[in-house]
Amino acid sequence: MVKKKRSKKDSPLDFEAALEELEALVEQMEAGEITLEESLQHFERGILLTRTCQEALKAAEQKVEVLLRNSADADTQPFDTNRD
Repeated sequence: MVKKKRSKKDSPLDFEAALEELEALVEQMEAGEITLEESLQHFERGILLTRTCQEALKAAEQKVEVLLRNSADADTQPFDTNRD
């Protein structure tokens, strides 16, 4: 089972830590060597980690937008999220 690096009382995971934990959970679930109850717990934790990652990426995107807006000579282009 994946050990949680932080308790609920600690500060939220940063993007890299959340992604690392999410990858470990997925690997364990794909291996198929955990119980149904553990799989459900992993899935629930994975949803939380996914949301954490999405929020971090959104915050980073907003920060980049602000920085580019504040740069007089910056040429901005929309970010294409549907790249293949």
